[in-house]
Amino acid sequence: MEERALAQYDGAWDKLYIAARKVQHERKLSPLIEAGSVSAAVLSAKGNIYTGACIDTACSLGMCAERNAIANMITNGESQIIKIVAVMPDGKAGMPCGACREFMMQLNKTADEIEILCDYETKKVIRLKSLTPEWWSTDQMEMNE
Repeated sequence: MEERALAQYDGAWDKLYIAARKVQHERKLSPLIEAGSVSAAVLSAKGNIYTGACIDTACSLGMCAERNAIANMITNGESQIIKIVAVMPDGKAGMPCGACREFMMQLNKTADEIEILCDYETKKVIRLKSLTPEWWSTDQMEMNE
């Protein structure tokens, strides 16, 4: 029975969580910029993991950890996310910010199926579509495919 359970084990969430924690180092870059209190990791459709840390600024455009990880993925030539985890300062998984929810929905027609880790301990997962009900541009994405 243990062998069967291990055969079905998918360590993707563990890999993503650990990758995000590796880049989560709170630091002050200047009197006006802090970074790293929140981190994130995405699993791409090609099986690659991309990470990012938040960059908080005063009176300028900072970047949340999720958007940083997604930008890293796009920079490396990919645009389809399968899973995402955001790690809060207390080490717990948290929800992607509203700007990132919108950003992810605009990536492709199947973005609403992206899995989001809600709780690392229990491995509770939801899909992006549950955070973006009645999304404003579903019709436009359908026409573009």
